[in-house]
Amino acid sequence: MPYSSARAFLRRNVELSTLIFLALAVLAVWGFAELADEVIEGSTRDLDRDLLLLLRTEGDLSNPIGPPWLEEMGRDLTALGGVIVLTLATLLVGGFFLLQRQWGSMLYLWVAVGGGILISGIAKEAFSRPRPDLVPHGSIVHTASFPSGHSMMAAVAYLTLGVLIARVLTRRRLKTYVLSVAVALTILVGISRVFMGVHWPTDVAAGWLAGAGWAVLCLLVARWLGQRGHVEPERSEDEPDAAPENSRLV
Repeated sequence: MPYSSARAFLRRNVELSTLIFLALAVLAVWGFAELADEVIEGSTRDLDRDLLLLLRTEGDLSNPIGPPWLEEMGRDLTALGGVIVLTLATLLVGGFFLLQRQWGSMLYLWVAVGGGILISGIAKEAFSRPRPDLVPHGSIVHTASFPSGHSMMAAVAYLTLGVLIARVLTRRRLKTYVLSVAVALTILVGISRVFMGVHWPTDVAAGWLAGAGWAVLCLLVARWLGQRGHVEPERSEDEPDAAPENSRLV
């Protein structure tokens, strides 16, 4: 089925598309639960250790692999998933929505990111997994290891922002680009956490799963509100890409 025909079919069958998103959310939550169970049982210990050491210089575990600039780049990338950076970005973008009177988009963004921070903190306290002690940490850490808060919050914030932007675009190429950038940023932040030695690989995988699951659940709520006229639905290809001044993004 061609892409345009498939999309038109999904638009005519909102219940089906909702089920697809719901299935993705359930799959992410299930994956997180399964991974958490394996971590608690210690089944991932050897895999975590091998992958972490793979990113370290043999004979000198204090140095990551690669040239010095690669370590500096890792620090820069890991900052993109920090609470301060993401909170500031959320407040600034939310402020823009507020000035534009785009209440739906503002609440959607703030609830998604704020809820993600809360869930991440609760999960860390619940599992209380120690940080890796095989290698020196490349950045200062204050919380437990599982799940990776940077990875989870990058998934929540960047995927949510990507959806908000993509929903006001009409051309498929632009939508694909925006969502691809959101996914790429999420992946890079997670990899940087392992590269800096502050997380086990399974911490990052769990963060990705939890963040993606929460982001999809928030999207489902936004779609549900859109069906009831509280927020604006996704724009069609017949509309120009320039959004009206008083339009809402969600």
